[in-house]
Amino acid sequence: MTQQVPSTEPELAGVRNFRDVGGLPTVDGRRVRHGVLFRSGHLAHATGEDAAFLGSLGLHTIFDFRNAADQKLEGPDVELPGVRNVNLPLTDPADGGEFWKMVREGEIDQLREILGDGKAAARMIASYRTIMKERTAEHSQVLHSLAEDSVPALMHCAAGKDRAGLSIAVTLLAVGVEREAIIADYLESNAKHRRYKVHRSGSSASGYSPEVMELLSPLFDARAEYLQAAFDTIEETWGGVDTYLEKGLGVTPQTRERLRERLLD
Repeated sequence: MTQQVPSTEPELAGVRNFRDVGGLPTVDGRRVRHGVLFRSGHLAHATGEDAAFLGSLGLHTIFDFRNAADQKLEGPDVELPGVRNVNLPLTDPADGGEFWKMVREGEIDQLREILGDGKAAARMIASYRTIMKERTAEHSQVLHSLAEDSVPALMHCAAGKDRAGLSIAVTLLAVGVEREAIIADYLESNAKHRRYKVHRSGSSASGYSPEVMELLSPLFDARAEYLQAAFDTIEETWGGVDTYLEKGLGVTPQTRERLRERLLD
């Protein structure tokens, strides 16, 4: 039985970027049901009170899209009684251990070289395209699981912005949510209280100088052009959402209808 979720967004102390995706409009006038689909950053640092709140949501499944390196850095998710945890690593939007080591520890000259002149944003766009083209099996598994029994569900990655953002977007496309509403929900990750906290080695002020933060910002921003690149990839590769879902993900019209029954009012 789906629990009634409070209308006010909770202030979770150890979980960033949590929100209920309920209320988003579909192209045929329906809305995503409240209390069935949630998104957030990782749950590794959830406090006891956070865990109690999450436990009150009646979750069936938590989809964790982090890879092993993320889990080593942040830790495993807090365990919630009776909730199934499914780990489906997706390509990190700025993947590569050496790259992230540079982000955390690199000097300004190194950061200028790897991130400056639009390179950081270009890297993000390329990674969104790669996830859409190469992670069809994972997205297929998510949609089939939701259609079968995995609702209410929470999807998260590290920041809850990129990998979770794409998986939420694919789910919303499958049930017919308006494209503008999907983008608007994605951009909610830019709110100050939602953003992933950038961790740099050392405590000197230069490590967080305005120039450093400007170079890093494309990696930690939710930008409409990133999600648009994912949508463009669907069009270029499959010719449209319907073909992407059916041929790319193996999601039949019958499965989409079951998804709509589970997720929409």
